[in-house]
Amino acid sequence: MTAVRSSLYECNVMHHRFAPRAHRFAYRIFMLAVDLDELDALAKGIPFLSVNGRNLLSFMEKDYLPTGEPLHNGDAGGKAAAPLGLRDRVHAYLGEHGAAIPGGRIVLLTLPRVAGYAFNPVSFYFCYDSQGRPAAAIAEVTNTFREVKPYFLGPAAIRGGAGGETFQSRVPKFFYVSPFSDVDVAFDFRLRAPGEGLSIHIDDYQGDARTLASALTGRRRPFTGSRLAWYAVKYPLITLKVIALIHLHALLLRIKRVPWFAKAARPVDQRALYRPHQSIATTPLN
Repeated sequence: MTAVRSSLYECNVMHHRFAPRAHRFAYRIFMLAVDLDELDALAKGIPFLSVNGRNLLSFMEKDYLPTGEPLHNGDAGGKAAAPLGLRDRVHAYLGEHGAAIPGGRIVLLTLPRVAGYAFNPVSFYFCYDSQGRPAAAIAEVTNTFREVKPYFLGPAAIRGGAGGETFQSRVPKFFYVSPFSDVDVAFDFRLRAPGEGLSIHIDDYQGDARTLASALTGRRRPFTGSRLAWYAVKYPLITLKVIALIHLHALLLRIKRVPWFAKAARPVDQRALYRPHQSIATTPLN
């Protein structure tokens, strides 16, 4: 395989709920950090990895940023745009938000499909200008209903620091991510541009109170066939593991009698998302 700028990260994932009941868990995964300019080159020389094709591990452009589909309950009025390749979709999305990066790189941090099965609770796009400086980021959140909502963090969100540039912003969630968190809390994003280390934090706030802390940390590794094969063995069926853990800990929260919110209870407060579930799909768009 020809040397690429894409990389792998072996990661720790941590969730800590503070209220109304304490609950904490952690697990390990691996993630791809895909330079979207290298999609054609990534799978060359790795027989068990495919781009836009089925394999043991695969990366499918159609899984991400579905901006060519109707936007539910958002400012765009649900009008679909012409379908584009993923790199072009990201560039178009950045342009619509005033953060065009002509000549810049886009690195997507995500889980691969495993044996055709895809589930990414959140994928991250780190976007760089032509000089290699962080210019914008997108956090693309997917819930277990397969609804998708991107959150944009632009130049105004960039904070400098000893560990590198970090995108930091607190925004209304308006999305049904968990039945144990209401849709009108805020997401607090702290996304450090990935380097040798990875440091990503997404917390939930209700007013000034932090109710949930989530962290994704890891170390960079080269994107090689041997390393990827080892991770496929070390973390088998990783996407199935993630969805199984989500349901297991949902059961544990029910056992702890954490209050539960029905998805259909507040459909108008679930805004600017793609692929709406049938429970809210018939809600009139604002």
